[in-house]
Amino acid sequence: MKFDHDERVVMTLDAGGTNFVFSAVRANKLLLNPLQLPANGNDLQKCLETLQYGFRRIREQLEQEPVAISFSFPGPSDYRNGIIGDLVNLPAFRGGVAVGPMLERLFQLPVFINNDGDLYAYGEAIAGFLPEINNKLEKSGSRKRFSNLLGITLGTGFGAGIVRNGELFIGDNGAAAEIWPFPNKLFPDQSAEESISIRGLERSFAKFSGLVQVSSPKQIYQLAGDDQSPFQQAAKLTFIEFGECLGHALAYASSLIDGLIVIAGGLAGAAEFFLPATVAEMNQSLKLGDGTFIRRTEARVYNLDDQNELAEFLRGDPHTVQVPGTSLAIPYDPLKRVGIGTSRLGASEAMAIGAYAYALHEMDRAADV
Repeated sequence: MKFDHDERVVMTLDAGGTNFVFSAVRANKLLLNPLQLPANGNDLQKCLETLQYGFRRIREQLEQEPVAISFSFPGPSDYRNGIIGDLVNLPAFRGGVAVGPMLERLFQLPVFINNDGDLYAYGEAIAGFLPEINNKLEKSGSRKRFSNLLGITLGTGFGAGIVRNGELFIGDNGAAAEIWPFPNKLFPDQSAEESISIRGLERSFAKFSGLVQVSSPKQIYQLAGDDQSPFQQAAKLTFIEFGECLGHALAYASSLIDGLIVIAGGLAGAAEFFLPATVAEMNQSLKLGDGTFIRRTEARVYNLDDQNELAEFLRGDPHTVQVPGTSLAIPYDPLKRVGIGTSRLGASEAMAIGAYAYALHEMDRAADV
């Protein structure tokens, strides 16, 4: 769905466990500077008041009336009916709170809620990573195009969203793309998120450095780039291990989705240190029972943040093949490939665009019924 010339305005929210970020979108562009407010996740009354206040502030700044409210919220939730369920980061919502119906009554607007990872992926598919890579393929003369995308968020948790042929893939229970409980390469009895998260990164650095005091991801990143630090190697090993764990999980996901992968979130800024290890892990081979080896993923994975790998990805392996019994030759590129790279939009802006597009898509679909 393309809404880059649509004049309708939708108020949006990126709801996290710490902060709520409010904005408004028109034609796939942010209209206002985002308004960030504390989530107050431990106090239901304050949290609901923050939701109401934030959307009122945004509405007051708009020059035209919005047609809907659309926002991301962590799960588990009954998104279709606007009910927020038992959340770890927002404990005040335990037992279920009908946030959507409350906002519909207050603002007299349709309200759409979805998972943050889903809306992030949708925004990247509409106005971010997916069209950017397809444009580069077109300019390079390649016939290859992508229509499927796996969006990954790296931060406090390990989240994902799937877009298939331009449609957000939500699942029958609104629980598609729950990637966090995938197998953990280092600890088979733990979820992948225990290693692919801020807490996992900090635990890994403590192991490699021997430091008891917890170092933040920002500090670990700075150490990895500091040639004078005695902890540079420990920091680099931390990111390599993080990248291998991420690649282990993404190898499973990529085999099912067979599309581009885009990464955002607080830890994505350190991709230069972990993404090569991620790609190497995904491109490893598997050993069969007879001792032979096969590719772990049928498609080769390329690091699209690396200019050399990007060039090879865009070039592909173009051939022509003869049609039997004729003199006709047709184009053929036998190189099955997918690419992984970091977001150019950032998670919050991509979520806002995804929330905007999701609301308009649902409204248009309802109008056609």
